[in-house]
Amino acid sequence: MLYHLLYPLKTVFSGFNLFRYITFRATYALITSLLISFLIGKSFIRFLKRMGFGEKVKEDVPERHRSKEGTPSMGGLIIMIPAFISIFLWARLDNLYIYLFAISIFLFSGLGFIDDYLKIRRIKKKGLKIRVKFLGEIIVSLIVLIIYWFLIKNEHKSEIYVPFIYHSILDLGAFYIIFGLLILLGSSNAVNLTDGLDGLAIGCSLLTISAFTLLAYLSGHIKIANYLKIPYIVGSGELTVLGGAFIGASIGFLWYNTHPAEVFMGDTGALGLGGLIGLFAIVLKKEVLLPIIGGIFVIEAFSVIIQVLSFRLTGKRVFKMAPLHHHFELLGYPESKIVARFLIVSLIFTLIGLSIELKIR
Repeated sequence: MLYHLLYPLKTVFSGFNLFRYITFRATYALITSLLISFLIGKSFIRFLKRMGFGEKVKEDVPERHRSKEGTPSMGGLIIMIPAFISIFLWARLDNLYIYLFAISIFLFSGLGFIDDYLKIRRIKKKGLKIRVKFLGEIIVSLIVLIIYWFLIKNEHKSEIYVPFIYHSILDLGAFYIIFGLLILLGSSNAVNLTDGLDGLAIGCSLLTISAFTLLAYLSGHIKIANYLKIPYIVGSGELTVLGGAFIGASIGFLWYNTHPAEVFMGDTGALGLGGLIGLFAIVLKKEVLLPIIGGIFVIEAFSVIIQVLSFRLTGKRVFKMAPLHHHFELLGYPESKIVARFLIVSLIFTLIGLSIELKIR
């Protein structure tokens, strides 16, 4: 909004020319969402407590989690509300990518909100049934992908790129919608599975979103994209502002989510952030790079898959408990140490992914 209001006034005051620069608006989008999350955080947590929106700890988690019973959930709103306000203020509202991402995040978060509400209000002990929730994720993903396919102009839309090769290796055509569906479902569920320890999911998400925000800026700058030999995505540079808003809001949420957490993000935050990360990979043509940059999410998701398959096929478990972070808890590691080490590994994955895309490539 501010771009449309103030940039035209550059002839009156040259300082307003700053609003043309994506880096300027992205920086202040970050600062704005961070400040808003700080301002509303405490009050929102108190509101959740008054409303009785306390977390019901699952039965299939380590015993030490019993002490977290009653901690407010739905804290993902402390990410979403500041981020959306900041995007509205600092992003160009004539960019279709902004609307695509806004719709995607809103729908994924909305589905998560319904699941959280049903659990917290004890309407349904375990929230939405797994099949219903998964069907909801499929419907949301298809809505987002259909909008992307028919309304967004992107000459690389259906192409697949892999690290180390300058050109696309495959054009899926309309079948890309199925491929994109797998990306969105995998990303949203992987972030959701990782959300089990204080600060873990939001910390890993923060690193991954930061990487994709950088890639959005580079992919949207024709000279830099050509120099780095990465696909130039017209209009994607504006997603730097959106990414900045979510980085700031995520930092603000992390302030309250560090151990011992004052609030949990719940599915409201986890599904929303997962959808955001998956859509970043789709739009920027970094689908194959996503499992590297988001390595921790992949490891957490695969630990669950391995555990389930092993138990069904052999009757034995590979891990003491899945996802993987619970395995280390049962080995006796303190929660803060597990989170810190997972974040270090996540940072390493992020740096490896960026180096592959921007240097080794």
